[in-house]
Amino acid sequence: MSVTHNEVASQYERGLGLLLQLALVLHHDLAQSLARDGLTVSRVRVLWELRARGPVLQRELADALDVAPRTMTGIVDGLVATDFVTRQPHPTDRRAALVTLTPRGEATIAAMEADQARFVEILFGGMSEERLACLIDGLEEVLARLRQHGLQLPSASEEESA
Repeated sequence: MSVTHNEVASQYERGLGLLLQLALVLHHDLAQSLARDGLTVSRVRVLWELRARGPVLQRELADALDVAPRTMTGIVDGLVATDFVTRQPHPTDRRAALVTLTPRGEATIAAMEADQARFVEILFGGMSEERLACLIDGLEEVLARLRQHGLQLPSASEEESA
């Protein structure tokens, strides 16, 4: 039994519709979660980076997240004002400051990790390994196709200005 061009096109449209629906659900959930804590995506990226690296110079954060130093200053200022990070004196360079997670920042990241673990279970719990592998392969292929056409995740500076 052969599949017609219209049937294939219909499946492509269904796939696109499902991807868009998934993107909207995930975006809405993320926006609600971050808003509860007074955060933005770019600010969370800084918190995750600090969690991974420990205290670092602001310049290193800017390089790691591929944003201008001025943009990083604004992001860090916002995180300082809301008590997620502090600027601590550098132990050997009195002109420099280390950006450091506060207890609130640490607790927020820990809560996000726990939320992420619960969300993984909601998304994939009970799905067979084979089906999950196929899903992952398909999503990787779709993302590779998007990248080939110049579509990719925004930088932190693009997120902050949006």
